[in-house]
Amino acid sequence: MSTKLFYSFLKWVAIGPLLRAVFRPSYEGTENIPRKGPAIMASNHLSYADWLFMPLGMKRMVRFVAKAEYFTGTGPKGFLQRIFFSGTGNVPIDRGGATAAEGALIAAKRVLAEGELFGIYPEGTRSHDGKLYRGRTGIARLALDTGAPVIPVAVIGTDVIAPPGKKFGKLVHPRVIYGKPLDFSRYEGMTNDRYILRAITDEIVYEILKLSGQEYVDMYATEAKKLADGKKPTKKSSGSAKTGPTKDVA
Repeated sequence: MSTKLFYSFLKWVAIGPLLRAVFRPSYEGTENIPRKGPAIMASNHLSYADWLFMPLGMKRMVRFVAKAEYFTGTGPKGFLQRIFFSGTGNVPIDRGGATAAEGALIAAKRVLAEGELFGIYPEGTRSHDGKLYRGRTGIARLALDTGAPVIPVAVIGTDVIAPPGKKFGKLVHPRVIYGKPLDFSRYEGMTNDRYILRAITDEIVYEILKLSGQEYVDMYATEAKKLADGKKPTKKSSGSAKTGPTKDVA
């Protein structure tokens, strides 16, 4: 069975109908999703359930990256992981040579070159407290290198369904809002300009912020989590709440 066929089976026959029946998610802005061609689906990240609900409202497959270990496991558990992660369109990151970030960028470019949708979380990790954090500039580099439009996406309520650090949550009706496409062709050829990369990243995060209504914190999510756990952050950041992303460079 091909990847797209298996993905369609899970989405429209097996898992998708069950998620819709139990959680009754709502979707807005589906007209903003291109019917064909590459696009970067840039979403906030509240819960591991985001990657289930975010693509559910669209007809096309959305591909994400996943650790290579999920594709090489042994035994019954490893077999099921390989089937599921391969069948749902996830792309393995090879950590043997390049760094995880470089591997993700290479995988993303390959997906977009094939004219498909690629899902990415600009914050780089899940928010531990429901706030929106500073974006990593890899998404800006990806947009400039590929020329693909960026679709800002807001996922709302998944942190209640599957709270970070907890096994069970509450039954709520999640919302997913797809924003209008963002075109950064005006910055063509400026991939090596870190100020441009920061400006693009901030613009994407700001559009997500407008859709989600979250509180914004001018700090990377990984550093904020360290502070919450009582650890010393590795990078300087005020961590103050803002109304939107700043324009400084990291």
